[in-house]
Amino acid sequence: MIDPLTGSLSISGSGLQAQSERMRIVSENIANAQSTGNAPGADAFRRKLIAFESAPQTDMPFSRVEVAAITRDTAPFRVEIEPGHPAADAEGRVKYPNVSMLVELADLRDASRAYEANLQSIKQARQMISATLDLMRERG
Repeated sequence: MIDPLTGSLSISGSGLQAQSERMRIVSENIANAQSTGNAPGADAFRRKLIAFESAPQTDMPFSRVEVAAITRDTAPFRVEIEPGHPAADAEGRVKYPNVSMLVELADLRDASRAYEANLQSIKQARQMISATLDLMRERG
């Protein structure tokens, strides 16, 4: 059986991986916030969404967090009238991504905070393991 400190390292490590993936997805959304289609009337970039799930471990008494799915947001595109734009349709409408910078920045902030919390948890577990080893050395 795995000890609680090693288990907490594993759980926090999976949290770091999940939040890192979340930050990557949000960064893609931000980078493509103005990406229109390649042809007149073509669809623009669709915002990506990420979902997590608890993944039970068969040989351990705890669950890890994993990415369950990365999907596309089905919200409508933002449409603007720009007749001279290369992606404009016959009526001069251009489809822009369904990305809200305000939402993306809030998601990025939340992912960053969750990442930091997991990192702090790992640091605490490492300090506890180190203190335990020091005590065991002293006892000799």
